[in-house]
Amino acid sequence: MSKQEQETHMQNLGTLEGKVIVITGAGQGIGRALAGMITDLGGTVVAVDLNGEALEALKADIPTAEIFTGDVSDAAFAASTVAAVRDKGLRLTGLVNNAGIIRPAMLLKMEESQWDDVIRVHLKGAYLWTQAVGKAMIADAGESKKTSGALVHVSSIAGRSGSIGQVNYAAAKAGIFGISMTAAKEWARYGIRSNTVSFGVVETPMTEVVRSEKFREDILSRIALGYWAEPLEVVRPVAFLLSDSASYITGQNLGIDGGMNINI
Repeated sequence: MSKQEQETHMQNLGTLEGKVIVITGAGQGIGRALAGMITDLGGTVVAVDLNGEALEALKADIPTAEIFTGDVSDAAFAASTVAAVRDKGLRLTGLVNNAGIIRPAMLLKMEESQWDDVIRVHLKGAYLWTQAVGKAMIADAGESKKTSGALVHVSSIAGRSGSIGQVNYAAAKAGIFGISMTAAKEWARYGIRSNTVSFGVVETPMTEVVRSEKFREDILSRIALGYWAEPLEVVRPVAFLLSDSASYITGQNLGIDGGMNINI
């Protein structure tokens, strides 16, 4: 590599210029922060969420975003969204499976509906969007397969160590690892990379309970860095995994938890 090529490479480190990336659960929290970062790095966001008003607000802030309102666990919605994006002449290069809900209850008291709701959104949703976006990426792979696409699946430390009062969430997040690693193995030949990120406690509406006074001190005592993350702190590594700077990383899990999963 020449000096000029090296300088160009360094200038473009982390850029998402020309990337078209689907984000599920883009209306608030981590998804919303990620949409802004991807746009700032030159990418185009395809924002998916059940909350149409939140998507309209996102569109007002990010006019280049394509927005689609619907249920991530609806196979027809996933397929029609991908088709609509491609009809606009956009080539999908990335996906972030971020959509999620919580329905907490202790194991002995959890209702079947609480289990089904969380598994449907987190696990079925991730499966459907991975499949739908993956099909488009494979169709567009062409001759050069080095950087055909990148998938990032949002898991959690709960998927690795369990979570009191959230067996449904912990099971769903554990399943995300299986989806991601299977996609990494099956689609590497098409130049598609698949990785997971495992978040700890991030300041979003979903974590209001664990960040409350009742649990605050106990949770903070288990985080090596001593504080919970802001959304921008956790979306930067996601943007990296979506970029060509991570071109040789696949089938991996990146813990973004402030050291919460360290055995200290």
